[in-house]
Amino acid sequence: MVRTTSILPALLGLAAASPTPGLLSTLLSNAKGFNSPFSSTSAGGKASCVSGTVAVKASAQNTKLLLSNPPSQYNDTEIFVEFLQPTSGIQAAVNGGKTTVSGTYNINAKLCFPASVSSTSSISTVHFLIHGINFDQLYWDIPSSNGVSYSYLDAAASAGYATFSFDRLGTGFSDHPDPIQTVQSALEVEIAHQMIQSLRSGSIGGTAFSHVVGIGHSYGSIQSIGLANKYPSDLDAIILQGFTINTANLGTTIADFNPTIASNNAPLRFGSLPSGYNVINSAIGDQTAFYRFPNFDTSLFNTLDGKKQTFTLGEIFTLTEPVAPAAAYTGPVDIVNGQNDFIFCSSDCTGENEMVQPALFPAAAAGSTNYYAPGTGHALNAHKTAKDTYAQMIKFSKDNGF
Repeated sequence: MVRTTSILPALLGLAAASPTPGLLSTLLSNAKGFNSPFSSTSAGGKASCVSGTVAVKASAQNTKLLLSNPPSQYNDTEIFVEFLQPTSGIQAAVNGGKTTVSGTYNINAKLCFPASVSSTSSISTVHFLIHGINFDQLYWDIPSSNGVSYSYLDAAASAGYATFSFDRLGTGFSDHPDPIQTVQSALEVEIAHQMIQSLRSGSIGGTAFSHVVGIGHSYGSIQSIGLANKYPSDLDAIILQGFTINTANLGTTIADFNPTIASNNAPLRFGSLPSGYNVINSAIGDQTAFYRFPNFDTSLFNTLDGKKQTFTLGEIFTLTEPVAPAAAYTGPVDIVNGQNDFIFCSSDCTGENEMVQPALFPAAAAGSTNYYAPGTGHALNAHKTAKDTYAQMIKFSKDNGF
């Protein structure tokens, strides 16, 4: 499997040099299931964490796509041109039916506990965080900028929660397998399911969590819906960020991405990856899809744009596959969107949140709710309203007993 260059050895060396007693305790107590674990903190130091890779064995019924890695950017662009052409029929033409994909995948992950607790065994609820396209797990631990805190890991730790964040397959420092046949929605849902089961049993982290609150952003929200469909008991509560059932702007969004072969766009970062891995071409496309000016810090935007992540042809052709009514899911659901989300609301989310729960979660618990972050685009965590967004998410979790 192709992987980006790992920084784990360097981080291990730093962690081993002089860990604080709290970090050392967390590392010794909660490193179970991690390969090459090292201690770290959240961006603001509110959480003590164990980071490393976890080996996840998973199997899924992926779609056999009758595509190959494009030999040039011309070929890659033509795939997207046809994908966006309503009359082209490319989606049906490349669908070769279902095929079983199995393997053991190294997933880069971070398990964090409130730095203030003396015993991590006292924490019963973990927030399971799934990032969306264009990001990796950094989305949940964005560093402070100009005195404003953007880290959800810090907010959750301050409220007494453990968090588990990870780089989805094909992003960050997780494995980068075949971008067409392997990195698809179905397998990613299965990988998430396996990690949730490991968190509940304690085989990851050593703490058997009683409750798992699933929190997704964008494509991560789609993954969360897939979990609720196939494994309705996996998640006790669900928070969907950056998602509605309004898909009218998805085509415009993909066109805005101006998808570019990642190894051509950023050869120093992605030069070893097959051409089925793409990225958003420019900062302009990034801003258009994910941000609402002036409600974001431009210096932070530039930092995050410089850390943009890959998406695959396999993901594009199976993007919304997990979205279907989760009739058997009975937990509460919180729909959280930026009022000016470009991707799922065409920049005006008025009335969109209220449509999600009855359409996709007909048996959701009475504690279900929704929230609009004012003046905010698709990447809620990277806007100046993040603090208020986090407060609503945490209140939802606590109000429902988790």
